[in-house]
Amino acid sequence: MFTGLVEALAPVAEARSQPPGRLLAIRAGGLADEVRVGDSVAVSGCCLTCVASAAGLLSFEAGPETLGRTTLGELAPGALVNLERSLALGDRLGGHFVTGHVDAMGTLDAREDDQSWSTFWFRFPPELRRQMASKGSIAVDGVSLTLVAVEPDRFSVALIPHTLAHTTLGPLAVGRRVNLETDLLAKYVQQQSAAWTPPR
Repeated sequence: MFTGLVEALAPVAEARSQPPGRLLAIRAGGLADEVRVGDSVAVSGCCLTCVASAAGLLSFEAGPETLGRTTLGELAPGALVNLERSLALGDRLGGHFVTGHVDAMGTLDAREDDQSWSTFWFRFPPELRRQMASKGSIAVDGVSLTLVAVEPDRFSVALIPHTLAHTTLGPLAVGRRVNLETDLLAKYVQQQSAAWTPPR
C-alpha cells in the first residue's frame, strides 16, 4: 500500500528485455539504501518487487501483465520515474490509499500552464468514469491528485509548483501516456452498487 506522495524522481539506468518480461534498473541514489530485496516499491504508480539493490541501483522485474497495462514497457535508459516505498504501520497518510495496481493508461490531452502552476487534462478509458468524482482522488503515474472536473472521457487536475518540479508530471508533453489508478474506495462502492438489488 502507498500514499501517492513521491519520494524520489529517478532516472532509468537500464531497461533490458527478459522474455516474457523486462528488467528495469533505476538509479535511486540514497533511497536505494532504504530498500531491501523483496520490498515493494511504486515505480511511476506500479507496485514492483525489488530483486536487487546495490550501489544506488534498484532493480525490478516486470511481467507481461504489467507491461501490457502500464507505461513501463515504454521506458528507456534516461527516462525519469516516480519512486515511493510502501507504507509502514504508523506512517502518516498524506495522500490517499494507493495500491500500486494500475487500472489503465491515460493520455495527456491538454496542459494549461500559468507561470509555475498548471492544469492538466487527461483522457481515460470510459469504463473508469464511474470511479471518478470531482474532489475525489486519483493516482497519475503514482502521484496522488485531486480531481477537479470530470467529463465522460477526460478529467482535469490542478498541479502546484512542487509537484511539477519533483515528479515526472512537470515535463510531461501532450500526447504522452500515463498510468492511472482510481480511488480504492470508489472501486468497492461501484462493485457493491452493481451487485445490489432493491428489496421487493
